[in-house]
Amino acid sequence: MRKDVRILLVGEPKVGKTSLIMSLVSEEFPDLVPYRAEEITIPADVTPERVPTHIVDYSEAEQTDEQLFQEISKANVICIVYSVNNKKSIEKVTSHWIPLITENTDKDSRVPLILVGNKSDLVEHSSMETVLPIMNQYSEIETCVECSAKNLKNISELFYYAQKAVLHPTGPLYCPEKKDMKPLCVKALARIFKVSDLDNDGILNDNELNFFQRTCFNTPLEHQALEDVKNVVRKNLIDGVHDNGLTLKGFLFLHMLFIQRGRHETTWTVLRRFGYDDDLELNQDYLFPPLKVPPDCTTELNYNAYLFLQSVFDKHDKDRDCALSPEELEDLFDVFPYMPWGADVNNTVCTNERGWITYQGYLSQWTLTTYLDVQRCLEYLGYLGYSIIAEQESQADGITVTRDKKIDLQKKQTQRSVFRCNVFGEVGSGKSGFLQAFLGRNLSRQKTIKEEHRSYYAISTTYVYGQEKYLLLHEVFPDFDYLSDSDLACDVVCLVYDASNPYSFEYCAKVFKQYFMDSKTPCMMIAAKSDLPEVKQMYGCSPLEFCRRHKMPPPQSFTCNTAGDPSREIYTKLTTMAMYPHARLRCMCTCNRCTFCLCQNFLNSELLQTVRAKFYAVMLRRHVSQADRKSATFWLRASVGATVFAVLGVAMYRVLLKSR
Repeated sequence: MRKDVRILLVGEPKVGKTSLIMSLVSEEFPDLVPYRAEEITIPADVTPERVPTHIVDYSEAEQTDEQLFQEISKANVICIVYSVNNKKSIEKVTSHWIPLITENTDKDSRVPLILVGNKSDLVEHSSMETVLPIMNQYSEIETCVECSAKNLKNISELFYYAQKAVLHPTGPLYCPEKKDMKPLCVKALARIFKVSDLDNDGILNDNELNFFQRTCFNTPLEHQALEDVKNVVRKNLIDGVHDNGLTLKGFLFLHMLFIQRGRHETTWTVLRRFGYDDDLELNQDYLFPPLKVPPDCTTELNYNAYLFLQSVFDKHDKDRDCALSPEELEDLFDVFPYMPWGADVNNTVCTNERGWITYQGYLSQWTLTTYLDVQRCLEYLGYLGYSIIAEQESQADGITVTRDKKIDLQKKQTQRSVFRCNVFGEVGSGKSGFLQAFLGRNLSRQKTIKEEHRSYYAISTTYVYGQEKYLLLHEVFPDFDYLSDSDLACDVVCLVYDASNPYSFEYCAKVFKQYFMDSKTPCMMIAAKSDLPEVKQMYGCSPLEFCRRHKMPPPQSFTCNTAGDPSREIYTKLTTMAMYPHARLRCMCTCNRCTFCLCQNFLNSELLQTVRAKFYAVMLRRHVSQADRKSATFWLRASVGATVFAVLGVAMYRVLLKSR
């Protein structure tokens, strides 16, 4: 909705422009009329539409042509005033004023015109017969009002219609020549119908109509009122009502009826509630609501957004196979001005055996978009009508901005549910295979992927200690000298080398030493293509020794050349490392659930190391003198203390194991 309305009155001298303004303000005809009235502002609480209105007068005697042109360019609506008892002033409307206004306004932004026939108290006949051909000739003329400044006839109505012409213009909605709605209007209303059709059956039933009515006009319709509306459509349109619900044709017919009967505000209220501006384009403020994302924070969908997206999936999964066929996906994105997902999406998320995006893959792609480009996610949710259907203020209410990663590290816990793993490796090392294996595709299935449909991302869910988390894998382009900040910013690093290529490991070692050796980001080495014979790596030390030196887990063997789906254990390990970077896990396998792994994690945990360090500090620095340290009694006490400490540690750990 506009913030204000600017009305300009023009016309020949002595037609009563100034009198109209003064009669409106004082509610009586002025005895003395000046050449020109000063600009006045009517407050928002006085006007029916609750919008401040500025009324500007023009006087040929006091203003230059340049000043007139400036006022025309600033006006939102122009009232061309003529005298009903002066034929010359009527002729000037078409011979002078309309051409003058057209020349001084932007062709792309049409300014509505109101014809105002003043001094109706001086004649007994109407001027409408003379003016009607003019209105038919010029589509920018909204309406014609006959009034009298002296008798105060239709003065308030005149300025109401002028205001309405700006706030609820006919031009974008209706073509008077064709007597039909314009294509952009039909397209916008069709999208609104589809968004409001909550079960996607092609009709608006009573519940959906009531939800629509409450959303747009803050009040539901009584049962009889609903039936009356449907009866009007039935009488005028054969296929306007089906199964006692309103079809798209019936919905469009109702709005055509509103427009033809001068109730443009009804249609405009609906359009604006669903995000449209005066040009019937979705408003940028609607598509991109403000959302502040500080540095080192990420964006995720919250519970309400996931519920909404689940309902959208269910609405379009007509065959109930928990996957979206190409036709179902196209139907889902029919409310978009373009197709947002390309063929690469099918290689970014999980699909079924037919290559259709599954329910899990669908939610994963939305999660990926939110993480990588939250503004695009806001736009997409806007097209789907999130704020209307979820009854939220804007799409931003569906986004969670996580706290700074530094705080997570300090508190040694995180509320994040999406973790990013950047995958490094030389060309041919097996990075792409590693990403596709995460989506359940073995080598034979990967060979069917076309190069132009290749994706450098893969996202799916993993379970860490019973919690479902999203792991986002990103294959980094192997240009060692040009790694950007985004290439380095992640929660865990995966360094992939080809175990059958003797020169493959060197690249991973260099990347680690240059970029990650001094960082707090956990790293894992992957020995890919483990189904092939392993060869010695031509580097200063073996991959196992390299990992030991730099306190990394030992290299993990991996292959996607399997008969069935590749193992997912390694991805669980990566997610665990991303969730607990402070713990410096030292698992020797990838399950993270067996007793050996749990014991390794416990013995190497920072908690145990801290307790042990404090114990030694107390024993050796505060309470023990140099002489005591040499005595047998001291070492006896120390041994007993260490034994008690070990027993208590084992007991605590057994309790932890039982709780799991």
